[in-house]
Amino acid sequence: MKVGFDNEKYLAEQTEEILRRAEQNGNKLYLEFGGKLMQDMHAARILPGYDPNVKLRLLQKLQDKAEILLCIFAGDIECKKMRADFGISYESDALRLIDGLTGLGLKVRGVVITRFTGQHPAQQFKARLEHRGIKVYLHHVTQGYPADVETIVSEQGYGANEFVETERPIVVVTGPGPGSGKLATCLTQLYHEHKLGRKAGYAKFETFPVWNLPLDHPVNVAYEAATADLKDFNMVDPYHLQAYDKVSINYNRDVAAFPLLRAIWEKMTNDACPYKSPTDMGVNKIAFGIIDDEVVCEASKQEVIRRYFRHLCEYTAGQSDKETVDRVAELMTKLHLSPEDRPVVNPARQAGQDGRAKGKGRNGIYCGAALMLKDGRIVTGKNSSQMHAAASLVLNAIKVLSGIPDQLPLIAPQVVDSIAHMKHDILKSKYCSLNLDEALIGLAISCATNPAAQIAMERLPDLRGCEMHMTHMVTPGDDAGLRRIGLQYTTDPFFAVADLFVDA
Repeated sequence: MKVGFDNEKYLAEQTEEILRRAEQNGNKLYLEFGGKLMQDMHAARILPGYDPNVKLRLLQKLQDKAEILLCIFAGDIECKKMRADFGISYESDALRLIDGLTGLGLKVRGVVITRFTGQHPAQQFKARLEHRGIKVYLHHVTQGYPADVETIVSEQGYGANEFVETERPIVVVTGPGPGSGKLATCLTQLYHEHKLGRKAGYAKFETFPVWNLPLDHPVNVAYEAATADLKDFNMVDPYHLQAYDKVSINYNRDVAAFPLLRAIWEKMTNDACPYKSPTDMGVNKIAFGIIDDEVVCEASKQEVIRRYFRHLCEYTAGQSDKETVDRVAELMTKLHLSPEDRPVVNPARQAGQDGRAKGKGRNGIYCGAALMLKDGRIVTGKNSSQMHAAASLVLNAIKVLSGIPDQLPLIAPQVVDSIAHMKHDILKSKYCSLNLDEALIGLAISCATNPAAQIAMERLPDLRGCEMHMTHMVTPGDDAGLRRIGLQYTTDPFFAVADLFVDA
């Protein structure tokens, strides 16, 4: 795979700018982290070579100067909002973040539950954390927000929220996803700091959109596709253009919020806001890490197509609206893309048609799947009475990587029969064909008696990050297996079975 991004160059530029901002603000900087702190898979997909955990590496470099506040919106806890790229709730992702950060020796000061209005699940989450020795702070809906600055900057507004006493020059404020209340937490902290007579500043660690790339650059268009469900869109920062006569790119929410933020700042500090535009607030050196624009552009276009398939499937499943799908379709048109420009789409559909022609399917439904190996070769698979298409595909792929003949089974037939018997006859499942999770277990069992299975199983890590497409939406057992392997998969918006409830 071609590399288009240099992590070390980016790290050096971004670290230097953060330290400069902290020094400008009396060595007390509240740094809001936009995007994902850990496992930023969107950035990794559109910037080939980008380390998904490069932000953690940056924090490790600043380990003695930084501490971390984690924010989570009480409403997201209540509704069990999910992080789509990992299939876990924001609540679980917050716990994962804490484990990951403390495991690297980074100081997590505490967790702030934002916009708390007494939600019982949020109270349970608070108790769970406190029982494990983690400090939890409650912030409420800000009185007067967004119009009444007098109330916002008062004891009834930010003053009603708990203050988190911090020690280090840089306080990283992050959360499991957008809307977690990071900005309000930063402003609450600034309010209390200034009430105590202390100097402190605010900046925003940004990745996307990239302010010094063109508005229609595929990297920025891919960001719009990623946030289509939030109704976000990129735009030229009018404040930056007016102040400096220079074009810079920002997005609608930051631009819309800037006048209010500036008014709040001036009310809190009784001084002029140091920033003339929302772009000024951002610490974003991501463009300096791009070393091959052509590679990055192609990867970004592929991400837009991935997002289209994802939103289309979510719409089919009733989890998204038509407006979101149409928005991403418009972005594809802007980049002159079609769904078939994803290299694995047509081979997957052809595999499904081949299965139909041979009469091999599951309950009359014929699913096809295709995967592109890192050397560019395409491998296909299809469903049958014994296996789901995802399971067939993964087994075929590791056979190809291992040089094992296609006709040689990796999972012993008696193992397949035994699992099918347990599912259908003992556990009374309606379906007995093996999903990917079950096939991986069967593969591991077969290693005890089949050396070829052992050789093939060792190649599973080589599939991580490979592109895959299926003609039908995945079932839970396939989804779990695909996530474990780390495949970048998309699907057509069709259900794999006619049943409304599927558990395998």
